[in-house]
Amino acid sequence: MSADPMSAQNVSKMTKIEAKQLLQKWREDNVRNSETVRDIWLNMDFGSTLGDEKWQVLEQVCIAAIDLHDNELIKDCLQQLDTKFANSSRVRRLKIMAKYELRERFEDAFQAYEQMIEKDESNSLLYKRQIAILLAERRIGEAIKELCDYLKKFMNDTEAWLQLSDLYVEEQEYNKAAYCVEELILANPHNHLYHERYAAIQYTINTTESLELSRTYFSQALRLNPNNLRALYGLLLAANSVASLPKTTSQKKRENLRIASWASNQISRLYKDNSSDDENRIVAMEGMLANLQITSNST
Repeated sequence: MSADPMSAQNVSKMTKIEAKQLLQKWREDNVRNSETVRDIWLNMDFGSTLGDEKWQVLEQVCIAAIDLHDNELIKDCLQQLDTKFANSSRVRRLKIMAKYELRERFEDAFQAYEQMIEKDESNSLLYKRQIAILLAERRIGEAIKELCDYLKKFMNDTEAWLQLSDLYVEEQEYNKAAYCVEELILANPHNHLYHERYAAIQYTINTTESLELSRTYFSQALRLNPNNLRALYGLLLAANSVASLPKTTSQKKRENLRIASWASNQISRLYKDNSSDDENRIVAMEGMLANLQITSNST
C-alpha cells in the first residue's frame, strides 16, 4: 500500500468531478492510497453523480477499508455490494479478504480462493490474492513459483511481470529479473521506464557485457524521454564504467567518456532549468546516485 499523496484538508477542496477522476486514475494505475480513498468517500457527497461507476468505487472503498481495518466501513460496503451483486465472485473475494486476510488467517483465505479457482480457472484476481497471501507471509520462493505459473496463463499481465522482476531482484537473481523486464519491453517497446529498469538491472549485474547493455538501454530510455534524470545518471555511470574496463580500447574509451560528459552536461542543464537551490540539487544528485543500482532491498 503506497503512501497517500494528500491530506484530508486537500480532499475537502476537491470538486466531485475531480474526486471521481482521481479515484478512476488510481483504479487504472492499480494504486491503493487507502486513507485518501476513504476520506474522499466519507467527505464527498457524490449523490447520483457516479452513476454505474458507483459500484467500482464502492469496491475500491471496501479494499481501502480492509487496508485500514475499518470494520464499520467494510460492513457498509459489503452490504451494498452484496445487495446489488448477489453471488458475485468479486464480492465473494472481498468477503474473504475481510473475513480471513484482515485477521491474518492466511491459510483459510488461501483455501477459500482455491475453492473459487476450481469453479472459475479464468479469474486472474483469485490467483493474485493467493500470491498476495504468500508475499504477506514472506514465502518468497512459493510466491515466485505461483507467479511463474500465473504468467503461463495470463502472459499479458504487465503488473505480474513487474512483481516477478522485483521478487527476483530481492532474491538477487538478476538475470531472471532482466528476463521479466525483457518481456515487458517486447510488449511495450515505447515505455521508457521499462528500458530504464532493464538498464539498471544490467548495471547491477556488472559484467563487461551487462555494462554495455546498461549503457545501451539507458540511452534508449533517454531517446523515449530525454528528461528522464535517472536514465541520465545511469548513462553517466554506465558509460564511465565501460570506459574503465581493462579491455576497453582507446577509441571505445574516448567514445564512452564523451557519452558520460554529454550526460553530465544534460544533468546540469536540467537542474539549472528546474532548480536554483544548489543545496537541494546536491541532495537530489546524491540520492539519485545512491538509488540507481538495483539492490536486494528493492521491492
